[in-house]
Amino acid sequence: MPNLKDLKNRIASVKSTRKITKAMQMVAAAKLRRAQEAAEDSRPYTKRFNAVMAGLAASVGGSDSAPKLLRGTGSDQVQLLVVLTAERGLCGGFNANIAKLARQKAQELKAAGKTVKILTVGKKGRDALRRDLGDDFVGHVDLSEVKRIGYADAQGVAKDILTRFDAGEFDVATLFFAEFVNVVTQVPTAQQIIPASYEGGVVEEASAVYDYEPSEEAILADLLPRGVSTQIFSALLENGASEQGARMSAMDNATRNAGEMIDKLTIEFNRSRQAVITNELIEIISGAEAL
Repeated sequence: MPNLKDLKNRIASVKSTRKITKAMQMVAAAKLRRAQEAAEDSRPYTKRFNAVMAGLAASVGGSDSAPKLLRGTGSDQVQLLVVLTAERGLCGGFNANIAKLARQKAQELKAAGKTVKILTVGKKGRDALRRDLGDDFVGHVDLSEVKRIGYADAQGVAKDILTRFDAGEFDVATLFFAEFVNVVTQVPTAQQIIPASYEGGVVEEASAVYDYEPSEEAILADLLPRGVSTQIFSALLENGASEQGARMSAMDNATRNAGEMIDKLTIEFNRSRQAVITNELIEIISGAEAL
């Protein structure tokens, strides 16, 4: 049984930890509001952009004149998994869930005889996948010095991916991130970005007929690389909101758990102190009676 000094030190330690988790919860809450607004503001543009691209892709179809980013290489043998996670931890299962989804996808592809390559964005994903899939790593993008994610950061990641695609390093690229739903719900998501896939694009004006100048192929050749950047930027914003929501929830749970632990330790401390006082009184009374 710990003595009074040990219990007192432990209570003080847990109280200090509770102050830290409470502060982190408040910081995450402040960052969450901005990150959530950024993610939600990007959704209408991304949705409309995908709808336009879906219409253009449907008009071009699978013709040989279609850009390579749309028609693909004609094979799916080499798969690139782009795993987007956070640079920091202490956000519950946010990073682990994305890494788990990417790991499952990699194992399925390998079981089907495919070649898997992994590009990580965020060191937590790299650390989580390194032990099982370290031999499949082909690159890493470090965003630890970036204070606020911008479109330029997404363009940098997209440029790396497009350069590898042009060099023939892979056939299909899939993006892994967490879609923000609310503070307690972040859904790990896999989205194919190369060849460009715009299924589900809103074709609400399907009955309208458009004449494009220049041709659909020329427009797609210019817009498809931007589409990759747009999808990556949207995923980074979703990830940012999901990370802060997960961290806020995790720190709230940690703060409450610390409070419960303090209550239990305080009760134990009081009982131990009472037992010590009782023993001292018994010794004093016994000594007085002996006299």
